[in-house]
Amino acid sequence: MAGQGPGSVGRVALVWDDQLAAYDLGPGHPLAPVRVELTVDLIRRTGLVGGASADGSIVTEVLPGAYDEAELLRLHRPDFIEAVRRCSADPDAVVDPGFGMGAGDTPAFRGMHAASMQVCAATKEAARLVWEGEADHAFNPAGGLHHAMPDRAGGFCVYNDPAVAIDWLLEHGAERVCYVDVDVHHGDGVEVMFRDDPRVLTISLHESGRYLFPGTGALDDLGGPGAIGSVANLPLHPGTTGNIWLAAFDEVVEPLIRAFDADVLVTQLGCDTHATDPLAHLSLTVDDMAATYARLHRLAHEVHGGRWIATGGGGYQLATVVPRAWTLAFAEMTGRSLPVETPMGWRERVVELTSTRAPTSFTDDPVRLSEPLLDGARRAAQESVAGWRELILPRHGVR
Repeated sequence: MAGQGPGSVGRVALVWDDQLAAYDLGPGHPLAPVRVELTVDLIRRTGLVGGASADGSIVTEVLPGAYDEAELLRLHRPDFIEAVRRCSADPDAVVDPGFGMGAGDTPAFRGMHAASMQVCAATKEAARLVWEGEADHAFNPAGGLHHAMPDRAGGFCVYNDPAVAIDWLLEHGAERVCYVDVDVHHGDGVEVMFRDDPRVLTISLHESGRYLFPGTGALDDLGGPGAIGSVANLPLHPGTTGNIWLAAFDEVVEPLIRAFDADVLVTQLGCDTHATDPLAHLSLTVDDMAATYARLHRLAHEVHGGRWIATGGGGYQLATVVPRAWTLAFAEMTGRSLPVETPMGWRERVVELTSTRAPTSFTDDPVRLSEPLLDGARRAAQESVAGWRELILPRHGVR
């Protein structure tokens, strides 16, 4: 299925509108929109957007397209959508607690229906640009709300924009879609929505559910009865460092992506795998993340005809990690280089918006962990890799 799509013009798109910052779960909530606003500001200040690069490719900002509820929310139950509407108009409205909105991790907020729809519209637009050949790669940093379920919100996510994009691709001619989720949390919502569809391979590398929300993503979860092998989970132990993470990716994830041979690659680039993230326990650096993005970029071209749709996701170091990680991702997509240091104007903006000191470099110092923790992480990764070799790869003809 590899090969350039019709009409490919060598363009990369950043899908953004300031209205995307309206997805705001309230003061003090970890998923603060400032992290995405600072990402877009850093992308702009580093010169990644605009004009033609040395190889003639063009990088542009694109607004989300108009959205149609019937099209975008085919995967969400009508009664859940109606509950979101009620909470959107009145955050204190009484709705069934089973819908997942309230005092928990996904509180209701005024305007949440429209804001959540806008996130879906942006990721759907990224999918449309890539599938219709208007861009080779497209990135929605505000997207990646992968925990949203057909009938409930959860994990800071109301509507599932990656799933909406995958569904749109299938409806518009894609025969196979490969979804790769590198967020520290299991990509449970996307998995649930496609676990019975053999046209979609969902791959999630995450901290084991034994230690972290949402408690799912076990190695032996292989998909629904009609699509065994369409789900691939790689659970990892607290303390997993970049070299352990990348070795596991190289050993089993890349062969699986190649074997599935999808038309298009969709990725969720949550950066809460970082060693300093306050909500999780893995130990990657932004340098490790950049190495991951390079692998995904190479696979997009070698397997998926260059068709790569990316979203943001988790990441709760609002100023020190998220903007750098996703700017590195977008730089990889564009093929353009970044300076060694972050721009002074961006650092001033960080102080203005967050009252915290901004990082001066796009690189991190190495992570230092105790040997017992590293040994546990190595053993757990080896067990997951061995499990893939036994349970998953043979189903795709990989020996």
